[in-house]
Amino acid sequence: MRLRVEFTTEPFDLDEAPAHAVVAREVIEAAELDSVDVGPFGNTAEGGTDAVLTAVDALLRRSLEAGATRVSLQLNVIGEGDR
Repeated sequence: MRLRVEFTTEPFDLDEAPAHAVVAREVIEAAELDSVDVGPFGNTAEGGTDAVLTAVDALLRRSLEAGATRVSLQLNVIGEGDR
């Protein structure tokens, strides 16, 4: 099964990326995912079930430890043709 996760961390800071956002980006970019799209207002990653769920676990734990007060995410099951 393939999964797509979309997420944001808060609070926002438009002048400088907060520590929790930097940590979230590092976690996702270091994970063994098939695709990663990191942006200022939202982030998306795709991969196999184990890789995505492992990355989401680390993302939640580490971004909260780094000061995130809210993490919003959406997780979708996708088919091979839905890239």
